[in-house]
Amino acid sequence: MSSEQIAFIGGGNMAGAILGGLLRAGQVKAADVLVIEPHAPQRDKLRADFGIEARPAGDAALAGVATVVWAVKPQLFTAAAEPLQAWLGGALHLSVMAGIPSQALVRLTGSERIVRSMPNTPALIGQGIAGLYARPAVSAVERAAVEHLLQPTGQTLWVEREDDLDAVTALSGSGPAYFFFFVEAMMAAAQDMGLSAEQGRRLALATCQGAAALGLASPESPTTLRERVTSKGGTTHAAITALQADGVDAAIRRAVIAAQHRAAELGKEFG
Repeated sequence: MSSEQIAFIGGGNMAGAILGGLLRAGQVKAADVLVIEPHAPQRDKLRADFGIEARPAGDAALAGVATVVWAVKPQLFTAAAEPLQAWLGGALHLSVMAGIPSQALVRLTGSERIVRSMPNTPALIGQGIAGLYARPAVSAVERAAVEHLLQPTGQTLWVEREDDLDAVTALSGSGPAYFFFFVEAMMAAAQDMGLSAEQGRRLALATCQGAAALGLASPESPTTLRERVTSKGGTTHAAITALQADGVDAAIRRAVIAAQHRAAELGKEFG
């Protein structure tokens, strides 16, 4: 394998999102990609979708790979890495696995050039954001290469402390679930008020999409944007007052912090 090649260990949804984006953007050629995926139906799908080489297990061919992307389920990492250790020490490693500390990757790959990424599911449509942490051995050029690698999936944000990835996990990694939880409640309220489920879905999702776009485009803070909609004595004021009376704002903060604590616990378990 040439020094420009990239290997994916695991060929699931996140690997497919990164790989598909890279190929569509012309950043890599199909001939320069190898995927190690033990499940035959998924290997067949990867070959059909992308025209890349997909194997059930790794071998000495991995020794020539410049970049290895780890995209297996965290609980399967040790079993996936141990048979490959002899060939991985010379590569730059990018992990998109939740909860696996960088030191565990060093121990099982033999490389200090480790970048951890915490992506989220909107990456599947190129609208994600990924928190990134690099160990000291990763050069500025390699940081830029990782950003380039993840560019098709959306935005990136570097953190300087590995522990900060637990906060990233709690905010953006788990965040899409909080959003859909809120949308589910809005849809239920729509039906309570006599609208159909489909009408509620369209109204809720389009409203949230528009609000997010406005928040990103506006120089004003979310607080100011909220206040602009909230006329005293009006409908929005009634809704916000009800949410505050139920302690929803405090509950959201507790929920995000609970996710951060659980991310830290998982790191200790996997590490």
